[in-house]
Amino acid sequence: MSFLTHESWHRSILKSLLSSPADYKELLLYSYKHVMHGFIARLTYSQLTEIEKSPAHLAIYPESLGKLLTTYSPKFLGLQQNFSIWPAASYGGVRYSHGYCRITPYGEDVIVGIIDTRIWPESESFHDEGMSPVPHRWKGKCENGTAFSPSTCNKKLIGARSFSKGLQAAGIKISKEQDFNSARDFYGHGTHTSSTAVGNHVHGVSYFGYARGIARGVAPGAHLAMYKVGWATDTELTLATDVLAGMEQAILDGVDIMSLSVGFNQTSYFKDIIAIGSLSAIDKGIFVVCSADNDFGFRTILNGAPWITTVGAGTLDWSFQATMTLENGISFEGISYFLESVLITDLHLYYGKGNMSKAICNHITLDRKEVARKVVCDYSTKIEVSQQMMEVERVGAYAAIFLTDISFSLSLKEYSIPGILLPTASGTLHAPQVANFSSKGPSPISPGVLKPDILAPGVDVLAAFVPSKPIIQVGKYYLASDYALESSTSMSTPHVVGIGALLKAVHPEWSPAAIRSAM
Repeated sequence: MSFLTHESWHRSILKSLLSSPADYKELLLYSYKHVMHGFIARLTYSQLTEIEKSPAHLAIYPESLGKLLTTYSPKFLGLQQNFSIWPAASYGGVRYSHGYCRITPYGEDVIVGIIDTRIWPESESFHDEGMSPVPHRWKGKCENGTAFSPSTCNKKLIGARSFSKGLQAAGIKISKEQDFNSARDFYGHGTHTSSTAVGNHVHGVSYFGYARGIARGVAPGAHLAMYKVGWATDTELTLATDVLAGMEQAILDGVDIMSLSVGFNQTSYFKDIIAIGSLSAIDKGIFVVCSADNDFGFRTILNGAPWITTVGAGTLDWSFQATMTLENGISFEGISYFLESVLITDLHLYYGKGNMSKAICNHITLDRKEVARKVVCDYSTKIEVSQQMMEVERVGAYAAIFLTDISFSLSLKEYSIPGILLPTASGTLHAPQVANFSSKGPSPISPGVLKPDILAPGVDVLAAFVPSKPIIQVGKYYLASDYALESSTSMSTPHVVGIGALLKAVHPEWSPAAIRSAM
């Protein structure tokens, strides 16, 4: 028997398993043709056994759960208007069409597909001023949905789709209060990664005064398509079936670059859906870039298949400077993310009263009666500073001073009270260095393959965010911002995606392997 489409063949298989033919439509979730040849369905054990008897059967994979691997950086990467690949991809880079030469500004005509959580289309980073027309080869679209109209798309954001059938089939409820049944962002992750990769030029951007300047993605002339596979749920996990569906659609739509800041548990490559899907994409000429994960230690790397470009997170050669001036006029330079200038008077300094556990702010060691409304001066040694800040905040301290190694820095979200890190030694901040949270190799699946392939900025990356989502607490108040600082391999991955788009613009004939080799 012959079938017109893969999906009709898949439906016929499911139809043969049921006594009532009308029920087969409810079984099929996704039918794959490009990312792999197969389908996703809800089956009983007996139905599964029947399928295994078919001569067309190759393998069966149970559902699996994954996780998100949650503007100075272009300059740090050496992307300047007078040299490097930016002018090559803007003024010096050329394409030949019918014998004529034309320029390719900042990744023009390249389509980047982001497999992520969603997007905030109104962000200034996604305006289309100066953008080239949508490529004729593009087959995608912007889908209508809750709080998302196709009219919000433009020459920058040319595609937006969402995938949740796997999530719904697994009985995992999507929060109506914290998400939208569309490609619209609520979480901020997808908006941040997208603008890092291909965000357009936006002047006067800062994070509450920090990192002020021009925000732009690595390839601001490239087009963007968002494939939403991550949703707000109690588990905050992503389902393999939905990720695979997003990859399938991205291939069908015609993306040139595919970015995944998501990962699943380490497993053999023939069971790893990202490894399988990316191999199909690469075979079709799509450059695939994935995050390495944020599990700190060695042998924790995800997405380590040899054909995937796996990205680790590195530091930048900057920090957010703050000055602490004492009453006698002596000043100290340190690091702080606290968003306000404060004048502290008539408060006592607390330094542990000779008790070492209290002096280093060990977990549940400080006494609220001793510390409340005081300034804690702490020698941090090699203890994680974030835990010490939580302890200081727990007992009601007014502010905190940490004498510490700057490599043990705080996350910006932990500065809900005034705090400053004073380094124990002065000197040049060396970068790039591997971020302490970035997963390291080798991969236990293939220890002979060097992974990650490349390091990119992944610490304190400034990019677009959801303006309605509180991102930091100062005292009793929660603050939101159009642009936010985030750190993870999810933030480093879009830098490599953007570089890939620039190279693809200059050399459209290059294979994914050639692009990776050039990096």
